[in-house]
Amino acid sequence: MATPDSEEASPPAAGTIRVLAVGDVIGSPGRRALGRVLPPLRAELGVDLVVANGENSAGGKGVGLRTARELRDSGVDVITTGNHVWNQPDIDEALGDDDLRLLRPLNYPPGLPGQGARTVRARGHDVVVANLIGRVFMTPLDDPFRAIDNLLATLPPVGQADRPLVLVDFHAEATSEKVAMGWHLDGRVGAVFGTHTHVPTADGRVLPQGTGYVTDLGMVGPTDSVIGAAIAPSLRRFTRGRGGRSEVPDGPVAFNAVLLDFDPARGTCRAVRRVDRLDPRTPGRRA
Repeated sequence: MATPDSEEASPPAAGTIRVLAVGDVIGSPGRRALGRVLPPLRAELGVDLVVANGENSAGGKGVGLRTARELRDSGVDVITTGNHVWNQPDIDEALGDDDLRLLRPLNYPPGLPGQGARTVRARGHDVVVANLIGRVFMTPLDDPFRAIDNLLATLPPVGQADRPLVLVDFHAEATSEKVAMGWHLDGRVGAVFGTHTHVPTADGRVLPQGTGYVTDLGMVGPTDSVIGAAIAPSLRRFTRGRGGRSEVPDGPVAFNAVLLDFDPARGTCRAVRRVDRLDPRTPGRRA
């Protein structure tokens, strides 16, 4: 497993809230790798809060009670989701379990189970984690830009002492939609990090008004795969139009994440750094 460079391993500056945002966790290989990599990494980097996308953690599609509990036991503080959130039969129960801190996208239509944002505490400060889903090349839902604007309108004004730090997981397909969301929220939230494509991007930065941004965190999933799915059925789907059921393969697992440092008094981001690891172990299969 790779060793973090000196910048990543350095302790956070005084008064900093340090957050690790972890890419989509894929099936049992991803869950087991998370359980091995995250606890020592969290201690090594001095992480105060971990947010991970768990929408593919149950067999590659969806999240349920057991898999959400496994993510929480591995050290994830807030679990976000996306377009596969409804795939598991016990998802309503999982969303209703307050201890799991499991979110579904905020811009799903009103009346559905669960919540799209919640407040947690880190280093004595309130942190709001919000989950959005995109509309470009995906099933059209309510406007994510309007949904986050409505949420932010309920919070104290930017710069006010009691305004919480706000983090946004934007689960979207189109790079342009994610980038647009970053600019839309620059100066109004602490960070926007993209999920869904399972491919880590190298564009992490602090935007001009102080919002941390990265287009996609990547995944915690098998490297010898097609974005987490078995290669053979994926190739059949592309070459012959017939894919069939796709399992999550075993093998080495990539752990993709981004480390973000925040000034909680200002609600702004100080630094954005990629944290990518490889877990070479291949465990026995479990759904």
